[in-house]
Amino acid sequence: MAETMTKDQTASTGRTADDVRADLEQQRRQADQRMRPEVDAQRRQAQQDAERTLDEEAIAAIQQTERALVAIAEDRPEEALRAIEQATGKISVLLSRNPATALIPVNFQVNVIDTAPQTVSDIALLRDAAETALDLNDLPTTRTLLDSLRSEIRIRTYHLPLATYPAALQEAARLLDQKKNDEAGAVLLVALNTLAIVDQIIPLPLLLTREALSKAQAQVADKAEAQRLLDIADHELERAMELGYIANNADYSALRDQIRDLRKQIKGDEDTTSGFARLKEKLAALARRRSDKDTRTDAQQRPKAA
Repeated sequence: MAETMTKDQTASTGRTADDVRADLEQQRRQADQRMRPEVDAQRRQAQQDAERTLDEEAIAAIQQTERALVAIAEDRPEEALRAIEQATGKISVLLSRNPATALIPVNFQVNVIDTAPQTVSDIALLRDAAETALDLNDLPTTRTLLDSLRSEIRIRTYHLPLATYPAALQEAARLLDQKKNDEAGAVLLVALNTLAIVDQIIPLPLLLTREALSKAQAQVADKAEAQRLLDIADHELERAMELGYIANNADYSALRDQIRDLRKQIKGDEDTTSGFARLKEKLAALARRRSDKDTRTDAQQRPKAA
């Protein structure tokens, strides 16, 4: 309900729509912390890892470009040129330090996106509907349906493209020298808004499978509870497969076979130590392969400051 507040309502409370969205996001994170601490822990770890990749020189180059753009808008071309020169200097440092690197991380967003249904049958219905929409070339509906089949932590990193950014700075400086301030501002604006995006995905079903297995191993003395937790692991593994997070059917079949073997071992009072270890190792390798598959998209709108 909070997201549908009218402008008059938000004005009367002194709160903007962004304030409302921020509150809702905070509430969602608090719910994750209480209900799924393992998801929140993984999100925080992903955020820390992404933050460590950011390059201070690249961020400074963007900040100087922003100062140049403001100076142009306020009819201060000399100041704009100085800012562009400083940005160019930062880029030169980056080029000398990273001669073989085309993309330099400057910003990131880490989001938990968990819109997928819990039941496998509902997932199948939405997937079939998406396939039908795609066959009809109804791409807007296809995208909406596919977005409802996400259960993941998405680490989206925005990169400064070293192949094109220096040329944009040089062109803007040339236009300023020619007193073409508006054209120079347009070039800088395009450069600022055109960053390369790299997405990394951590599937929640695989994360929840791993957590259920760890809990089952800890509760192995309680057969009923251990079997219940293995049911959860098996269900989340099936969801991962149906949602497309497991690309290889052989991997999926092998993992389910190992879960079935663990059931028998627990029922027969056998030692499950090696069985749990092999299963968790195979699951971890699968999760690593999935998260290592970056998806890159160039020329995308940059985010707000993190």
